[in-house]
Amino acid sequence: MDMPVPNAAVIAKKEHVVARLAEVLPEGAVIHDPAETRAYECDALAAYRCPPMAAVLPGSTAEVAAVLRICHEEGVPVVPRGSGTSLAGGAMPTADSVILGVARLNRVLEVDYDNRVIRVEAGRTNLSVTGAVEADGFFYAPDPSSQLACAIAGNIAMNSGGAHCLKYGVTTNNLLGVTLVTMDGTVVEIGGAYMDAGGYDWLGVICGSEGQLGVVTEATLRILPKPEGARPVLMGFDSSEVAGACVADIIKAGVLPVAIEFMDRPCIRATEAFAGAGYPDCEALLIVEVEGSPAEIDEQLGLIKQIARRHDPVELRESGSEAESAAIWKGRKSAFGAMGQLGDYMCLDGTIPVSALPHVLRRIGEMSAEFGLGVANVFHAGDGNMHPLILFDANTPGDLERCEAFGAAILKLCVEVGGCLTGEHGVGIEKRDLMGVQFDPVDLEAQMRVKDVFDPGWLLNPAKVFPLEASAGRRAG
Repeated sequence: MDMPVPNAAVIAKKEHVVARLAEVLPEGAVIHDPAETRAYECDALAAYRCPPMAAVLPGSTAEVAAVLRICHEEGVPVVPRGSGTSLAGGAMPTADSVILGVARLNRVLEVDYDNRVIRVEAGRTNLSVTGAVEADGFFYAPDPSSQLACAIAGNIAMNSGGAHCLKYGVTTNNLLGVTLVTMDGTVVEIGGAYMDAGGYDWLGVICGSEGQLGVVTEATLRILPKPEGARPVLMGFDSSEVAGACVADIIKAGVLPVAIEFMDRPCIRATEAFAGAGYPDCEALLIVEVEGSPAEIDEQLGLIKQIARRHDPVELRESGSEAESAAIWKGRKSAFGAMGQLGDYMCLDGTIPVSALPHVLRRIGEMSAEFGLGVANVFHAGDGNMHPLILFDANTPGDLERCEAFGAAILKLCVEVGGCLTGEHGVGIEKRDLMGVQFDPVDLEAQMRVKDVFDPGWLLNPAKVFPLEASAGRRAG
């Protein structure tokens, strides 16, 4: 993976920059010892690593603004970092950059149940947002698989979704406002606790901008009352293609489950060994969950099971208790970790029309043989958000390169069938050089002009999103 050549002039003044940062931050909040900065050399895309020049851990919006102001004055690139769970290399530093971590920004600032909103600092973890309100019968809907660890800042940067986004939408559908600090240290309030439709949708621009336009320090989020009840059903099939066809038929019937999740045999086996969720031994598995009153659940699941039977499932099992439902979801939420026990893998994030699932799953299987690398599929089937996990051995020469080529072929296929490169993981460095597959030069230029407005020096989160050759002139100043 190519990265820009570090700016030697910036690295040469490391001691000076660190001293200035130490003046505006508490003791221990500036990390510059090479042995310690190595902890920030990568995110969850661990195949690519580069220690930063330094890392800082501000504890307030004012401290974030002070850090950015100094780095702007000194011409130092800044890489915002939430919890480091990005699977696209979105928080990977460059050797001349300063990592700006938001982990200390983790407080709940306000809860307003009457208006169903919560205001939190951006370093707070996704699951702990629900944890702050669940005792009062509310929850925060977006639920990425990494929700135990991932930060709201990263969720906003990548417009994260999760298993239940089929019904509740992704981050942008549940985000009402942010406090944003731009690269020159200016603090901006965008949106708020109530619907704000006046003027341009700047909140929509910020959500999904991958930390390239500013650093989010606070967020106002929509919270929802917990449903009366929820119940999943497990469906096992003889092939991935048949499972994909079943998903398409469920969606076509007009049923709106809260989630439809897919796992194939390699993932099922790894997950069973890891979590013991009680999954059936089959080629492909669907988890379909509905919610509502008992009568509504029975009606929806009755129709869904009727559709499933047309596809001759080898197993059709409705959850009979809260414990069984929890075990079913524990397996799905553990899938990525379970696959990690088998060795190295790269997780992709292309999105396709649901109707294309059977064709795309078949082609991925064929590509696996062509590239000589294993693949496991686990993804949000209801909205076509694919997560193929390509298995490789980082210690085998050429394996990483074959993995990259295999991944590029899958993502190109997603675009060919009418989909896109990313559904929720973001572009980062992983898909950066494929942006030309989905966008022509005019499209890319329009997007880069937006970054010009917010960050004229192109110092925020360098080398992400845009192909290096397209952004070279801007990065050079």
